[in-house]
Amino acid sequence: MRRCFFVSDLHGRPGRYRKLFDAAAQERPAAIFLGGDLFPSGMASLAVAEAAFDDFIRDFLAPGFADLRARLGKAYPRVFLIPGNDDLRSEEAILRALEAEGLWEYIHERKVAWDDFAVFGYACVPPTPFQLKDWERYDVSRYLDPGCVSPEQGWRSVPAPEREIQYATIQKDLEALAGADDLSRAIFLFHTPPYQTLLDRAALDGKMVDHVPLDVHVGSIALRRFIEKRQPRITLHGHIHESARLTGSWKDRIGNTHLFSAAHDGPELALVRFDPEAPEQASRELI
Repeated sequence: MRRCFFVSDLHGRPGRYRKLFDAAAQERPAAIFLGGDLFPSGMASLAVAEAAFDDFIRDFLAPGFADLRARLGKAYPRVFLIPGNDDLRSEEAILRALEAEGLWEYIHERKVAWDDFAVFGYACVPPTPFQLKDWERYDVSRYLDPGCVSPEQGWRSVPAPEREIQYATIQKDLEALAGADDLSRAIFLFHTPPYQTLLDRAALDGKMVDHVPLDVHVGSIALRRFIEKRQPRITLHGHIHESARLTGSWKDRIGNTHLFSAAHDGPELALVRFDPEAPEQASRELI
């Protein structure tokens, strides 16, 4: 077996990370996937208060993974990481710098080889009602759901080209990322879930903006179309914390593709374990 761990939306909570480190030290997974919203930034004011670190990445996250590497030695797993929409893009430089030290691999808009699998990463989400726009893109067009703030508004921790802000889409990004590759043995690490699945159900029942009812499904249309057409082996998602509670499922399937979410709206760490050779046997534990 090639056991993998998948976690997402830890929002800088040290307790959740310590549980991840302890589980990894005991079970020695072959790989750990971290699916974004990892740091105490953006809207996560509670996580900032809980973390109480001057620099969360340098003072806590990097030492935590370094300690895990010291404990496991040659059994240290491959660690694949992307940010999420609540993470500041200004932290990207330190993530890349620490990648050079072998703690993790920063894979937003990248493809990396892992044994005979290909691992792809993509952090961006469709427009949200939130103000931080570092990791937001229009989805398939410049359409904006009621109540959402466009990528052209809000604020960014680092500047972006105006044309990118106005015209970049998740659809175009995915086409460029995957190219013409055969994805039958590909694992995609996303932050957003695909549209109208068991993984993108938000608690928006009965809510309206300017007398327009809100769609309770808030995932990416571009991502759903991409999965339907290209059929990667496994896709990993987060972002919508309450979805598993509302739908009763943390996993779904589109054709031959297995979809897993590690987002969770409780205090526990949601730890997804999966073997890419047997994705139908995946499990989720709340620790």
